[in-house]
Amino acid sequence: MSSRKTLKLSHLPDDLSVYVELYDAVKNAAFLQEQLLEGNMAFEYAFIDASVILSSTHILAAVFRAANDWLNGRLRSKNVHSEIVFCLSMNNNIAESFRRFGISPATTALYAIKVSRTSSISAATVGQHLSDSIEGTSLPFQEAEISKFTDITKVRKIYKLAGPGKSSDKASGNARDGRREEHEGASLVTEDGRKRKIEKRELEKMVLGLMALRGAT
Repeated sequence: MSSRKTLKLSHLPDDLSVYVELYDAVKNAAFLQEQLLEGNMAFEYAFIDASVILSSTHILAAVFRAANDWLNGRLRSKNVHSEIVFCLSMNNNIAESFRRFGISPATTALYAIKVSRTSSISAATVGQHLSDSIEGTSLPFQEAEISKFTDITKVRKIYKLAGPGKSSDKASGNARDGRREEHEGASLVTEDGRKRKIEKRELEKMVLGLMALRGAT
């Protein structure tokens, strides 16, 4: 069963639809990339490597920018779908944006995005074509699933953002005791998860800012 999501973005025409689907365990990424390189119109999608996406906000910010530029005749790349990949970038190097954010033969998890104002293109037709074309498992486009594939280190490297400062390791500091209550260990796990969420949220803010600055140039 498909888990595609159909979105209507604020401040864009009502007849413009965005179809997003997340795939894992993809086995034919090389084939999909080849269709893009050959300009196969049937594969006019934005295929984005899932490891470089922080959240739905991250990816939809690029979709909005690309769609807006498309509607206003300001595309810098071939079409609105290649523009989505480009809009994830922090600089104006289009080829580099494809290498960093686009699909590659090594991709195993990806986002497939379709933007359309054509009535003949619907969630059903997009979903059917993707199901027929992608050898992988469709997953819900939800934050819990998105987070599973994010490579924070890779994202920081791409956007040239330093990691957070090293904090003291309480577990190591107390190792001398040789003992730790189970509830203390659970508390540390919970605290670590909270810190990771905060780190990711702050990273997202910086990434969106860099994307916006690129768009303003």
